[in-house]
Amino acid sequence: MARYKEIKKRIQGKYNVLPKNQLRVADYLINNLDEIPFMSIHDLSKVVEVSVASIVRFAQGIGFSGFNELRAEIASSLKNQLNNKEIFPLFEKHETKEDILTEVANVDITNINNTLSLIERKIFNDVISKINNAERVFTAGLGISFLLSEILAYQLTQVGIDASALKHTHTLFHEQILFLTKNDLLIAFSFPPYSKETVDAARFAAEKDIEVIAITNKNASPVTFYSKASLIVKSDNMLYTNSFAAISVLINAIATACAIKKKTRANKILKEAEKIMVTQNQIIIGS
Repeated sequence: MARYKEIKKRIQGKYNVLPKNQLRVADYLINNLDEIPFMSIHDLSKVVEVSVASIVRFAQGIGFSGFNELRAEIASSLKNQLNNKEIFPLFEKHETKEDILTEVANVDITNINNTLSLIERKIFNDVISKINNAERVFTAGLGISFLLSEILAYQLTQVGIDASALKHTHTLFHEQILFLTKNDLLIAFSFPPYSKETVDAARFAAEKDIEVIAITNKNASPVTFYSKASLIVKSDNMLYTNSFAAISVLINAIATACAIKKKTRANKILKEAEKIMVTQNQIIIGS
């Protein structure tokens, strides 16, 4: 049985050449995977507003005999995922109306738990290896994603990794990527509203054979089509902005895992940083 990630690879391989109506099928399938096993081809046709024939052609185009076989493969994949998924405790939902502080906390806890379930540990470990083995690590993002990219770059620097965030100043991202090499790594943050410049930067880096890691909120996020690996983070919020809770956990986990894998390097940087701090404090006190 084909696993979901294999189905996604098939879709990615065809995505840029799919007709507009089949693109709608692809996007819906990736974003609503858990609904597909319970839908008939006619249900899906109504939801995405394309013909039954278009759905059949889409399924055949990615290597299945038709929609029924595609649906069966997805159902099997979800069954295996549910059997192997780690269960994490959540705050119990109460019948009575809760205060805003508790409601927001519950949303963030749900985001964290869903993120822990979504991220495959093998992919996470592979990302850590890529970061540790890269000559330089660059992070990128605009808006809220820029703040996140700066935090990750700072955290990685603290554990001895040569990391920096691409700046959106007098040059565009893709102009800065001209100076990256194949030994470098680009980590692209992309959360709604998705920045075209960030996606273009990921595409340009991939075309230069520079590995791209995507940190984003869904499998169908545009940046995932140019990345070697994607870390999916839930960022649902009561407002129209993204929640930082689960993203912050992931950033901290990445820096911590990198430090544990390269303890000698991390300890060396920590000791040197402490010496600098002591020296600076002595200067301030002396003045």
